[in-house]
Amino acid sequence: MHPHRLRTIEATALLAAVAHLACLPRVACGQEHDADELAKQLANPVAALISVPFQLNYDDYGRDGEKWLLNIQPVVPIKLTDKWNVISRTILPVIDQKNVVDDDSESGLGDTVQSFFFSPKAPTASGWIVGIGPAALLPTATNDLLGQDQWALGPTAVMLKQTESGWTYGALVNQLWSVAGDDDRTDVNAMFLQPFLTKALGQGRTIALNTESTYDWERQQWTVPINLGYSKVSKLGSQLVSWQGGARYYAEAPDGGPDWGLRFTFTLLFPK
Repeated sequence: MHPHRLRTIEATALLAAVAHLACLPRVACGQEHDADELAKQLANPVAALISVPFQLNYDDYGRDGEKWLLNIQPVVPIKLTDKWNVISRTILPVIDQKNVVDDDSESGLGDTVQSFFFSPKAPTASGWIVGIGPAALLPTATNDLLGQDQWALGPTAVMLKQTESGWTYGALVNQLWSVAGDDDRTDVNAMFLQPFLTKALGQGRTIALNTESTYDWERQQWTVPINLGYSKVSKLGSQLVSWQGGARYYAEAPDGGPDWGLRFTFTLLFPK
């Protein structure tokens, strides 16, 4: 990656992170929190835990093509009533790519995905945790090749179960349709499907397997990366954090798409 583009990405990511963190309530980071409980909450997309993941992805496209993607993903639970929360989940992508769309390089912001999950605080009688709400695609891309120049809306839902033996399993799904945007660009009509399986290993350690599959109804094309990762909850000074590293294999991708990739995630944790 060109040093100038890397500095641009780092500066943009830092500014976005500071802006999000400035809006978060102050939390006493010095409090002792059980690492296993935090790891369990991290495995639950609708847990009542404020977190700010910085997810760095690398995808190899062959023929000298590569893509670096930094997803800034603040998760903020908001209390609605004594029985209900709404969970705000934002994905703000910062992208640097070379020989992916053409024989050139592009850097900048991609399109933002914003989701809100309305979730009961207590699981169902059979132990299922559920959340449902709206999702939106916002055309925040700074380059035509990094986004779709479309506004899109649709439903999103998650359902999962966490067992006493340390297993978490479930799935998250959304469907987005274009509602406005550039008429010269292809409409968005895409489904995202993420089945996931996580095993707690103790001492804040987990191993996770998931797919982050997307089906493009317009092009009738699946993209199916299979991710395997290992994570650990720890402290950085007085700040609670989680570290994760992993790899992925693309079981299905468009022509010219990636074959494999890597992922490293650093997450700031703000338990109540």
